[in-house]
Formats: sequence, structure tokens, C-alpha cells
Amino acid sequence: MDIALIQKTFPYFAQAAWVTILVSLLALVLGLALASLLTMMRLSRSAMLRLPAIAYISLFRGTPCLVQLFLLYFGGAQIGINLSPFTAGWIGLGLNIAAYMSESMRGAIVGVDRSQTEAARSIGFGRARTMVLIILPQAARLMIRPLGVNIVALIKGSALVSAISVIDLTYTAQRYISATYKPFEIFTVAAFFYMVIIITVTIVLRWLDRRFVIA
Repeated sequence: MDIALIQKTFPYFAQAAWVTILVSLLALVLGLALASLLTMMRLSRSAMLRLPAIAYISLFRGTPCLVQLFLLYFGGAQIGINLSPFTAGWIGLGLNIAAYMSESMRGAIVGVDRSQTEAARSIGFGRARTMVLIILPQAARLMIRPLGVNIVALIKGSALVSAISVIDLTYTAQRYISATYKPFEIFTVAAFFYMVIIITVTIVLRWLDRRFVIA
């Protein structure tokens, strides 16, 4: 193993790790916001709201994320939507993960005992008030673990943005491999940074899970 090469490239991978973190964070914010909207639409009694949400979720879960990124970045330019690789990367990942997070959120809400809804309605709570004050606080506890799985999948999936030239960990690794022809050392460094990011996120998620369970 070329230790000198690892030491030389380590600072550059550290910079690329921040790009990976930022892409993942922005995609997460977009994904959570959109997933919340999709979940409410899926739970709506109106078919005009429910059916578009079902179509969106089916589309983004049923097609590869890489194809979606290509369509947004390369296809978007064809119809006048010119995005930088970085912007297209986090938007594309956010649009994709929203479909998965929405199903996790919906499952948690549906998983709350129906008697809670019936009790709230019996004392005069409306549908919206019941959802905000009774259902969502209980569903939040059930959402943490499945959303945690989605977040880890998002971080791993962020490697796909290298295909549209975002200078993240994977893109940096590919660039150094083409220059050094030493994939073992280069991918070892990249894997180290991915592990550090994912382990850190996992620790935070476990802390949140324990806190909600105790509460």
C-alpha cells in the first residue's frame, strides 16, 4: 500500500467530503419538505390530491436515480433549464429521496393506533387539529428509524452526482485513479470519509431515537 499517496491525497478528499455533506444536506432538506407535502396529499380524501402524489412516488421509486439526474442535468438544458452540476445534483437527489421518505412518513402516521383519532374526534377535534396535536407527535417517534435508513441511503447515493461532474468524494477518487492507477489506496481513502460521515449520522439518529422513546 502506498502510504505516501494516501497522505498526499487526504487533504483533497477532506475538501471533497464537504461537498458530499453539502449535497446530501441540501437534498435532505428538499426531500423532507417535499415528502411532507406528498404525505399529506396521499392521506387526503380528495382524489385530485391523492392521485398526483401516487404518480410522483411511483415514478421516482420506479426509475433509477442516475437516470433522473441525467434527465434533470442534460435533458433540462435541452428545454432551457440550465443548472450547474452541483445544483442539479442536490435537487435530483432531493426529488428522488422524497418519494421514499414520503412512504416512511405515511407508514408512521398510519401506524398510530386508530383509537387515538376516534378519541380526538369524540371530544370535538377536527381532522386537521387531530392530525397536528394527536397523530403527528406520536407518528414522529415511528418515523425516526425509517427516515434514518433513508438518510443513510441518501448519503451513499450521493456518489451518483459524480456522474454529472460534481466534485464529491467519488469524483475525486476517479480523478486520482486516472492519474495514479492505484485504485486500492484511492478508494480506501474515499471509503474512509464515507464511513466517517455515515457513522456520525448514525450516532445522531440513535440519540434522537433514544430521546423520543424515553420521552
